[in-house]
Amino acid sequence: MEEFFPQEIIRKKRDGAALGEDELRFIVDGIADGSVSEGQAAAFAMATFFRDMDATERVALTLAMRDSGTVLDWKDAGLPGPVLDKHSTGGIGDKVSLILAPLIAACGGAVPMISGRGLGHTGGTLDKLDGIPGYNTTPNLETFRRVTADVGCAIIGQTADLAPADGRLYAVRDVTATVESIPLITASILSKKLAAGLDRLVMDVKTGSGAFADTERAAVDLATSIVDVANGAGLPCVALVTEMDQVLGRNAGNTLEVRECVDFLSGAHRDPRLEEVTVALVSELLGMGELATSDADARAQIKSALDSGAAAERFARMVSALGGPADILEKTDHWLLGPPVVEPVHADRAGYIDRVDARAIGVAIMGLGGGRRRADDQIDHAVGISQANGIGDAVGADVPLCLVHARTENDALAAGAAIRAAVHVTHDKPDTPPIVRRRITASAA
Repeated sequence: MEEFFPQEIIRKKRDGAALGEDELRFIVDGIADGSVSEGQAAAFAMATFFRDMDATERVALTLAMRDSGTVLDWKDAGLPGPVLDKHSTGGIGDKVSLILAPLIAACGGAVPMISGRGLGHTGGTLDKLDGIPGYNTTPNLETFRRVTADVGCAIIGQTADLAPADGRLYAVRDVTATVESIPLITASILSKKLAAGLDRLVMDVKTGSGAFADTERAAVDLATSIVDVANGAGLPCVALVTEMDQVLGRNAGNTLEVRECVDFLSGAHRDPRLEEVTVALVSELLGMGELATSDADARAQIKSALDSGAAAERFARMVSALGGPADILEKTDHWLLGPPVVEPVHADRAGYIDRVDARAIGVAIMGLGGGRRRADDQIDHAVGISQANGIGDAVGADVPLCLVHARTENDALAAGAAIRAAVHVTHDKPDTPPIVRRRITASAA
């Protein structure tokens, strides 16, 4: 094999040349085993950020990162159906995964979901699950496989065995302002999904003020890259571009979002926007996995799984099987304790919400302790906001913008001021923006 030097590969990409498969595997293997230094990994990320990668490079990088660790094979695992998964690029109040996984399981699929923690102002699925007492987000692979087979779904974090190069490169990107690189985002997401041994994948690419892709054009570019690379690597994939210009659902904050998921699955309350995007994504997966013959059939199955309690039962079994309480549905208030201070946030005037800076809402929740300023920060899982109103909703003296859940009165006041500044209220009721903006397939790429 040809001998490579990290600095020469970095220089080649820095100067705008395309890297070969062997060069990319050399860099990725070096990132995984430490022979490529942190400084060199950072330089590689920055060169890629500025010089981009073509389609062939993106596929090669993704496959090299997949192959840096274990690649799961579910053929002999006794799964109930096809191996399906969904991934979101993140947002404020995005709790879809906690509803989607048990829904798919209740409809006959298997969901071995490997999720991440919050990044910047956006929340992370693992941080939500960490708020459930006893829930183990880092089980060994044997437990992961057993729970997926027994329950039909398991949501865990990335283990050291799966795409280890991504774990190290992800940390470097987070502190070197290279998070937004499309080829690096694509490889990071798909290397883990490919390592999980999936049959089908649906992507939820967010766009708007609370998303990393703040314009629809940027979201379409990212969605197209992911769909192209996934299909190029042998994983059938479709992407939906969905709106993130406001909180998704009514709650934002880790255990508050788990509570909303319990309410959704049990039927106590289902926010229409959260339901629309969840049903759209589940319907895509049921069709791709040949578990439904049409969109109407998929939606009928989803309604049945929700109304019968089958999806809620799968969620409860997953929580219990991964170390959480067996009575999470019956004793939600007991297990998901809130902070001592709950205060309403009122708008400066009555009217209708017509614009929300969702990113500012996420930053306000970080200020309460619900997110990380640094990778090693401890999260307060209980803080956040509930009963959040969105675009088109009427607010006034009797209807607050939201409720803030905080540890102290001062924290609540600070968060309330930030939220009030992030929400614009007008006299006339605005049109409600569509939540599903685009559908991206391989044939359209």
